[in-house]
Amino acid sequence: MKHKFPVRPDRLRLIPDQFSWVDHRLVRDCHIELISHQAATLYLFLLTVGDHQGLSYYSEFTIGKRIGMDPTMLIDARDELIRRELVAFKSPIYQVLTLDPVACRPTRRTSEPMALPEILQHIMGGAR
Repeated sequence: MKHKFPVRPDRLRLIPDQFSWVDHRLVRDCHIELISHQAATLYLFLLTVGDHQGLSYYSEFTIGKRIGMDPTMLIDARDELIRRELVAFKSPIYQVLTLDPVACRPTRRTSEPMALPEILQHIMGGAR
């Protein structure tokens, strides 16, 4: 049997005290709103296949095949998750990290009206 060691032992994933294996803070703290669909797909896959410490040895080839991503898209999704501190990666190990709190702003649906100053701020790059 192969021994696995966490990439980030200081950030071992803990299973939350709730019904779901997926931590509700993923949605409640807006983590899901801050990542692309590709990154969310990869994250869900890693949550699903990871062990109790969030560790997975799936190869990039196998992951790409399973979730329908080409190698470039997969690497971009992985890099995005690393930047958002949702996963750590040290080839060949992925580690899903515990969720840290994120400052969360409610999202606005595109059909809702915006005030002119808000539109201008968004155009000028002030809104992120």
